[in-house]
Amino acid sequence: MTEKLESVSLHQFFQRFPDEEAARQYFEHNRWAGEVSCPHCGSISVAEIKNHKPMPYRCRDCRKHFSVRTGMVLAESRLPLQKWLMAIHMMTTAPKGIPSTQMARELGVTQRSAWFLAQRIRETWMAGQGGSMGDHVQVDETYVSGREKNKRAKKKLRARRGSVGKTAVVGIHSEIGDVRAAVVEDTKALMLSAFVRENATPGATVVTDTHGGNVGLRGAGFTHIQINHLVGEYVRDMAHTNSIESFWSLLKRRYIGIYHYMSAKHLHRYANKFSFRHNTARAGTRPFIDMAINRMVGKHLTYKGLIHASR
Repeated sequence: MTEKLESVSLHQFFQRFPDEEAARQYFEHNRWAGEVSCPHCGSISVAEIKNHKPMPYRCRDCRKHFSVRTGMVLAESRLPLQKWLMAIHMMTTAPKGIPSTQMARELGVTQRSAWFLAQRIRETWMAGQGGSMGDHVQVDETYVSGREKNKRAKKKLRARRGSVGKTAVVGIHSEIGDVRAAVVEDTKALMLSAFVRENATPGATVVTDTHGGNVGLRGAGFTHIQINHLVGEYVRDMAHTNSIESFWSLLKRRYIGIYHYMSAKHLHRYANKFSFRHNTARAGTRPFIDMAINRMVGKHLTYKGLIHASR
């Protein structure tokens, strides 16, 4: 089965993947394309175990047993592959995303299991996001967190500045419509300049607003165009920051309407997930399941490592 999981209803999903065996075959096809190889040593001299115990395959060279889960982010998961496949399907086809509470109900698992599952899938989407964004980009920053007035009294910072207590996220939008977003420690010139150098072509035209952190871009070798929103300027000779600001608007609508809360510790995964969805949906298609499976290889994320990780 090599079909794309695109705009497929749950009824159609279960018709295609009615049981665990169908899901296993789909994972194996997308990972190995018909030629099973040992994830331990890379050998293709592999024997299939008749009853699939303790695992479906055994390498004749290194003599180790393995399954399609071995060496992937789902290696230590006890959830059936069918539920993994369904979770990936939901996360890549839900237009505005899906909260862990709803995913838990759909999969028949606890909210904690669904949250951990979703974070592991987001972890795989963080791969393959490197490379230049081109010669003409828009760069902007935003701040993500709940409103002070909605916080409990003991958590209020009693500060009047809009960005106090919030997490900074910087984003870059390419001329062809791709977006890349990253959580940053601050929005000072050193940090923003480093982000642009990492993502834009040297000497590229960079369009920003008049935020003070952007002052170092011209000195870094970029052609810097600043749009002054304070005087009502939003477009100058086709240069604008409207596209990246539109992306921030969508991100915050999903924050408020779908997830309600995204901790600073895990915000980088959500930011990457939103940019991944934006980039794959732009051409009118949904991410393919085989892309998600390929990105799972070599990834490892434990629950302990997740909850104790620092951003």
